[in-house]
Amino acid sequence: MFEGATIGIGIGDLDGRILEVNPALVRLLGYSADDFRRRQVREFMHSGDIDEVWRLYGELVRGQRDHFRLEKQFLRSTGESVWTDLTVSLLRDGHGRPRYQLALIHDVTALRQLRRQLEFEAHHDPLTGLANRKMFLGRLGQLFAGAASGSRAGLCYLDLDGFKAVNDTLGHEVGDQLLVAIAQRLDNVTSGRGHLVARLGGDEFVVLVAGSAGSAQLIALAEEILAAVAQPLQLDSRQVEITASVGVVERPIADIEPVELLRAADMTLYWAKADGKSQWALFDPERDARDLTRYSLSSALPAALAGKDLVVHYQPIRRLADGSLRGVEALVRWNHPRMGLLGPESFVGLAEQSGLIVALGRHVLQAACRQARDWFGTDRGSPFVSVNLASRQLREESLIDDVRQALDDSGLHPQQLQLEIIESAVIGTDPLTDYTLHALADMGVRLAIDDFGTGYSNLTYLRRLPLDELKLDGSFLHELRHSREADPIDMRLVASMISMAHILQLTVTAEGIETQAQVDRLVAMGCDAGQGTHLGAAADPAELSRSLDLRHDPLPAALPLERQWRR
Repeated sequence: MFEGATIGIGIGDLDGRILEVNPALVRLLGYSADDFRRRQVREFMHSGDIDEVWRLYGELVRGQRDHFRLEKQFLRSTGESVWTDLTVSLLRDGHGRPRYQLALIHDVTALRQLRRQLEFEAHHDPLTGLANRKMFLGRLGQLFAGAASGSRAGLCYLDLDGFKAVNDTLGHEVGDQLLVAIAQRLDNVTSGRGHLVARLGGDEFVVLVAGSAGSAQLIALAEEILAAVAQPLQLDSRQVEITASVGVVERPIADIEPVELLRAADMTLYWAKADGKSQWALFDPERDARDLTRYSLSSALPAALAGKDLVVHYQPIRRLADGSLRGVEALVRWNHPRMGLLGPESFVGLAEQSGLIVALGRHVLQAACRQARDWFGTDRGSPFVSVNLASRQLREESLIDDVRQALDDSGLHPQQLQLEIIESAVIGTDPLTDYTLHALADMGVRLAIDDFGTGYSNLTYLRRLPLDELKLDGSFLHELRHSREADPIDMRLVASMISMAHILQLTVTAEGIETQAQVDRLVAMGCDAGQGTHLGAAADPAELSRSLDLRHDPLPAALPLERQWRR
């Protein structure tokens, strides 16, 4: 067995003299058997051996242990290093006294290289050679776990702008070459600074700055990265130019968890993209809180729509000539269980982004028609209810049926329903929108342009659309609030818009009326109606029913005009 074994075997005495070796050990280390017999075990210690090897060997020859096993390097006769699995056992005589040491030496160089290769591949990106997500997260966790008091950390989280276009137009091979080149540039930028550069996947990279000194350091690094990435590249006989966006976050380690630091960097990268790309954005806790709130609201909106949390408030619209009630505008509110009563600016945009705006609009339309019927009956001459339409609703084929269904279910006359449309939604209308508007007008429903003056104000489109009313945006009335003399330019501007609308045979409602001075000036200009806090704030149906006599059109004539507005 000693002669034919495939692993190296050596026998020595307790003083470390080598007494015998087998042919396998001769082949492994390259020394002859005679060379081995002239040497001591100590001569085969490697410079890279740790103190633990010497301690274990000493315990063994003193009889304090019977064997030990470890991985150890040896030097071949050629000077080449070889890694082995070494087991050394103590041989005792019949009385239990130590006599010899027996070494079994197995070459594991190839196995060790394979293991190290597998370990490298498990922690590095195969394309770029950078650290991968697993290694990055592990290093980030270690950094936070071992951080001293007051330590800080920062991240530059980046991805390439328009990388998909490179893949689609030049091919994935060129795209891979681009990623490798960008990885090299990132490595060059951070070389010698001790920062970890990782590829998290796709075209996303991150630079971890341990022991950072503040946001200024991270911003400077981000600018270096942007400049390096933006340099033209020669790939596959093509010159490729690309930019990056970088999210920058730098925080005291004590104030944040690793996962939160990464989430903050990811969110900040999104801001950089949304703000125009090819730039960095710095983490802002207040903006982050707003975004988290928006996400929370967006997630809860479907349940609110399915339940009873979405309610409709109403604001009076009054004729300016006599103060009589002309109609009410339906304004959706969200009675959020945690955040309280939220206005449409908090969630309507989210509904548009998520596609829920059609269902939300249908809900408001149905509720508004039912409430108007309860208040005003079904006489076409009664006050109307005005409901806002989102641009997305106008592009839905179901809108006409939704309006007809809401009128049928409530019994409301079509002339008692007004639909408000923002100006940009009808400029350059597509065939479906144009058809929808004319179909609604043929049905008898009133159509109004909301916030007029803030969009294109294109008279050509206004003239050919079946409109009934312009709602003048409140920003035009801002300089008319005070009793002192108003700016003549502002006066002429408002007067000209009212006159233009009348030429087009449209009525005009001025929004945002806050003072009696505005009312007096608008009356002098011939404005038909108005709404705003001075004429009545938005309120829920029960409160509005108590504060106003909604069953009668004109207010009592005996009241002075000033009191009519405030009532």
